[in-house]
Amino acid sequence: MAAAHIPNLNTLRRGGGRGRGRGRAGYPGTAGRGGEGSSGDRVVRQTDNDASVSRLSAVELGYLRDPFASTFASETAEIRRYPIINRGTYVRTTSIDTLVSRFLWANKKKKQIISLGAGSDTRVFRLLSENPELDLTYHELDFEENTTSKVAKILSSPLLLDALRITDREEVRTSSNGDAFHSKHYHIHPIDLRTLTASSNSPDRPRLSDIDSDAPTLLISECCLVYLPPTDAVKVVSYFTDNVFSPTTPLALVIYEPIRPDDPFGRTMVNNLAARGIQLQTLHRYATLQAQRERLRSHGFSGGQGVADIDFIWEKWIGEDEKSRVAGLEMLDEVEEWQLLARHYCVAWGWRDGPPSPGDQETLPTGEAFRGWREFLSQE
Repeated sequence: MAAAHIPNLNTLRRGGGRGRGRGRAGYPGTAGRGGEGSSGDRVVRQTDNDASVSRLSAVELGYLRDPFASTFASETAEIRRYPIINRGTYVRTTSIDTLVSRFLWANKKKKQIISLGAGSDTRVFRLLSENPELDLTYHELDFEENTTSKVAKILSSPLLLDALRITDREEVRTSSNGDAFHSKHYHIHPIDLRTLTASSNSPDRPRLSDIDSDAPTLLISECCLVYLPPTDAVKVVSYFTDNVFSPTTPLALVIYEPIRPDDPFGRTMVNNLAARGIQLQTLHRYATLQAQRERLRSHGFSGGQGVADIDFIWEKWIGEDEKSRVAGLEMLDEVEEWQLLARHYCVAWGWRDGPPSPGDQETLPTGEAFRGWREFLSQE
């Protein structure tokens, strides 16, 4: 398969959907980028459906375990993706889950996650249902159009409500138009992220409710910030690092984005997306692994930074037994194509440390919330 025919991790489809209709393929992002009005923004928001379908494809074939994936995938979409797409979805999900898990279980204290442009992501349901003792508050920020759909699905699904540890509807607060959701452990905020870039004195700048400014917090951007103008992407992260959280609050950021747009494959990827009306506005600003790492440093994540492309993570993070299991799920003939594709997406992670906890006798040069992240191999 020629590189020109592999624009990105979700574009490839395989025929023979599993009892469902045909649908388009798309970019491996989630929704919640750009503004509400333009046709380009609508195209980007629709990519969330593509991500949910790719997730379900990986689940149905045994790559991932996610009992909630089918709840959010479109009933009219073709489900099964090509093997290299399923493997990409697996590595992406597994790597971020690994970072999240190490953060959450550093100790038993309360933690907080804020997911930017979360779309139909199911991570919160998996975390809360699989770990009943976990003290976690989870926030998702996305466009009203996407949050309204997600809130409606949650309220109509006993499976999802149970996963969120909600036993009585009185435990839930929703907005009058059904676009916001608030419970003890989970909050959905309808918001255009670019409004966070307004001046702190501007009446247009929203206030995010129920965020604990003192709890160790992880920010997640899975193909979200890449859709914003570079200056806006910087300001969105700065909104949290400089305004919501004080310098003493342990804080981290995980980013999943495409990289390397200037080689032949990268140019093909960009051109194919542009033909669909999708622009990756920060891609050239953070085109390399080193640029992504410097990005984290510039935001004050001085505790440490790491970055690796998906191919590196597959080779270095995934154990041999697990790689054998995954390889046995489907025959992957396009090894060179897989490597080429996987080298054009990366995971970057960085953190800053808060002060040591009272009575903490550890002498490690890092706060306890993210000390486990030092063990993850970085490519740069």
